[in-house]
Amino acid sequence: MKLKSLCYNGFSVFFIGVTFLFINQTFAQSDQRPTIASGELTEKIDLDGALDEADWKNAPVLSDLLTTVPIEKGKPSFPTLVRVIADERMIYIGIDCKDSKPERIVKFSKIRDADIEEEDHIRLVLDPFMDGQSGFVFAVNAYGARYDALVSNRGESENEDWDAVWNARTLIYDGGWSVEIELPIQSITYKKGLTEWGFNIERRIQRNLETIRWANVQRDQWLTQTSRAGILTNLPEFNYGLGLNIRPSLVTELNKAGEDEPTDFNFDGSLDVNQRLSPNVLATLTVNTDFAETEVDTRQTNLTRFPLFFPEKRTFFLEGSDIFEFGFGTGRSTVLPFFSRRIGLIDNNEIPIIAGVKMNGRVGKTAFGGLGIHTKETETPDETYDASTMGVVRVRRNILKESSFGIIGSIGDPLGRNGSWMSGADFTYQTTRFNGDKNFIAGIWGMYTGREDLTDDSSAFGFKVDYPNDRWDAALVYSRIGEDFDPSLGFVPRKGIEYYRIGTTFAPRPNWPWLRQMFNQLFVTYIKTLNGPWQSYSIFTAPINWRLESGERVEFNIRPAGENLLVPFEIADGVEIPAGEYNFMRYRLEAEIAAKRKLNGQISWWFGSFYEGNLDEIRLRLNWNPTPLLGFEFSGLHNSGRLPWGDFDQTLAGLRVRFNVTSDLQLNSYMQYDTDSRNLGINARIHWIFSPLGDVFFVFNNNSFNQPSNGWQLQTRQFLLKIRYNFRL
Repeated sequence: MKLKSLCYNGFSVFFIGVTFLFINQTFAQSDQRPTIASGELTEKIDLDGALDEADWKNAPVLSDLLTTVPIEKGKPSFPTLVRVIADERMIYIGIDCKDSKPERIVKFSKIRDADIEEEDHIRLVLDPFMDGQSGFVFAVNAYGARYDALVSNRGESENEDWDAVWNARTLIYDGGWSVEIELPIQSITYKKGLTEWGFNIERRIQRNLETIRWANVQRDQWLTQTSRAGILTNLPEFNYGLGLNIRPSLVTELNKAGEDEPTDFNFDGSLDVNQRLSPNVLATLTVNTDFAETEVDTRQTNLTRFPLFFPEKRTFFLEGSDIFEFGFGTGRSTVLPFFSRRIGLIDNNEIPIIAGVKMNGRVGKTAFGGLGIHTKETETPDETYDASTMGVVRVRRNILKESSFGIIGSIGDPLGRNGSWMSGADFTYQTTRFNGDKNFIAGIWGMYTGREDLTDDSSAFGFKVDYPNDRWDAALVYSRIGEDFDPSLGFVPRKGIEYYRIGTTFAPRPNWPWLRQMFNQLFVTYIKTLNGPWQSYSIFTAPINWRLESGERVEFNIRPAGENLLVPFEIADGVEIPAGEYNFMRYRLEAEIAAKRKLNGQISWWFGSFYEGNLDEIRLRLNWNPTPLLGFEFSGLHNSGRLPWGDFDQTLAGLRVRFNVTSDLQLNSYMQYDTDSRNLGINARIHWIFSPLGDVFFVFNNNSFNQPSNGWQLQTRQFLLKIRYNFRL
C-alpha cells in the first residue's frame, strides 16, 4: 500500500471511528461515582502531621481503598484512612497510612517537587470544575516532600513544573505515617457555586510495589483521569477574599564575565501581580520579569541534524499552561504550535522581559488563555536583538463527557521579523468507557502560519488514534509539515515532511513469582519529504522488557534504522557524513536497579552499525542516598563513533548533591562537564521557604573553560540573592 493511500485511509478510519464512538458515548449511561463528604473546619489546625484535632475525629472517614497493582481490586497490605475538612478559605486533607513496620517505609526525598514516584507516598487529584478534563495534583512522601502538578492532556500526563502555594507536614509513628495537607482556596481556580468536586486519592507502598486507590480502581486507567474520579461533597461556599496577590522580588547580583574582568554589582526588583476576576478566571501582570531562581538546563549531546528540545521552567509561563496545550498527536517530534521558550531566550541568550500580561481560566465548559509579552532590545557579543511584542491566545470547548475542540493563534516574532502570525484548530475525542471500561483517544488538528519571509507551503495538519491500556497499548500517528511551516513562537524540528508512526505494546502479567510484567513492543517510524524521497526510518522492537517482582528491570532492543542525507551532515567537529542513503542496525542492553534501594539507577548501552561505521552509546544514571540528610545523583553519557570519515568521542557527566535538611530548606548543587565544549559548569542553590507565601534563593553559578594550552579559564561567575514574598488580600 502506498503511503499516501495509507494517509487517506487513516483519515477515513479516524472519522468513521470517531462518529461511531460519538454515538456510543452520547447514549451511554453515566457511571456511579463513589462519594465522601467534607467535614466542617471549626478550629485552627496545628499543621504537624498528627491528626489529633477534634475536627479530624468528627470528619467522615474514607477507608475503602483497593489495590490496582499487583492485583486489580485486591486487598491492600495496610489500611489507609482519609478525611477532608474545609471552611470558606481553606481545605485540609488528612491521611493516616497504617504500616506495621514503619522502619521499612521507603523515603529519601525532602525537597520541593522531588520525584517521589518510587518512594512511599500519597497522591491526590482535585477537579474543582467537575469537567472531567482538568485538575490539580498534589503528592507528599513520608518525609514531607511536596509535589504538585496540573492534569495535562486530559489525564494522559502531568505538567509537573506548575507550583502552587500550599503546605504539608508528616509524622512517622509506631503504626505507620500520617500527613496533613493545607490548601488555601486562593491557590487554585474553581467553579463558583459548586459544593461537589471531583476527588481521588492513591497510596504507594514501595517495598511491596503496591498501589492502592479509592475511585477508578483499574490498571487501564489513571488517577489523573478526573472523569473517573470520586466526588467530594458537602463543600462550603468558598470565599477567596479580594483575590489579589502582589509578589515583589528583590535580586542582588555579583557578576564576573572573565578572569581579568571586573566584578559588577547589580540590584534590581521585579513585580508579579495577579487578580482573580472570578473564582475561575485569573489575570496576571509581570514587570521587569526575573527568572534568577530557575535551575540551569541539563546538557545534552546531539547525534542528529535536528535541534534539541529543552523544557520550560519559568513560573510565569507555567501558570495555566495546560490550557495552551494543542493538538492530540503534536509534540517535540513533530510540532508544538506554542513553545514558550521562544520568548525571552534566543540562542542561549536571555532577552529581558520588560512586561507581560496573562489571563487564563474557565467559563462554563470553555477554557481560555491569552498572554502578551514585550521584550527589551538586547545586544550580545554576536548579535543585536530588537525589542519585540508577542501574543498567544487559546480557546478550548469541552463537549460530550471527555472530549473537546478548540482554536489557537499567535502574533509577533522574537527576532523582529515582520507579519508573523499563526492560527490553528483541533478536535480531540476521548473516552474511558470504550468497550465498557477501556481508554480510547482520537484527535485531529491543523495549523497555518504566515510571515513576510514565508512564501511556500505554510500549513501543517495531522491526526492520532490511541488505545492506551494496561495490557494492550496501540497508536497510529500521522503529521504533514509544510516546507515553510515555521511558527515564530513554535517548535518544529523538521519541515517539509510527512511523519508516520505506528506501534503497539503487549504487556501481559504472567503468574510467575519473580516477574511482575512483560512489555513486548514494536514501533515503526517513517519520515519522508513532501513529494520526494524518504528521510528516516526506525523499527524499534523490545523482545525482552521485563519488570521483575523485586522492582528491577531488564531490557533488550533491536532497532533497524536508516537515514537519507540530502546534504552533508557534520555529526561532530571535523567529522562530516556525505550525502547518501544509509542503513544500519542498532542494539541496546539496559538494566535498572529498583528505586526503593539506597543505591539505585540505570545503565544503557546502544551498540551496532551506524552510517558506514560503528557507534557505542553508554548512559549511566546512579542515585545514592546514604543517609536521610544526604543524596547524590550521577548521570553520565559516552559516545564513541568510528566512521570512515573520522572518529569522535563525546563524554558528558553531571553530579547533583542534595542536602535534605527539611522539606522547607533545600541545599542543592549541580556540576556538569562535556568534552565538546570543554566547559565545567557549577550551579549551587539554597532555597529556604520561610513561609508558604515567601522564600529566599541564594544561587552560585560558575562556568570555566578548559583550554588545552592554558588550562582552566574562568568564563562567568555569579553570586545571586533573591527574596520574594506573596502578599495576599
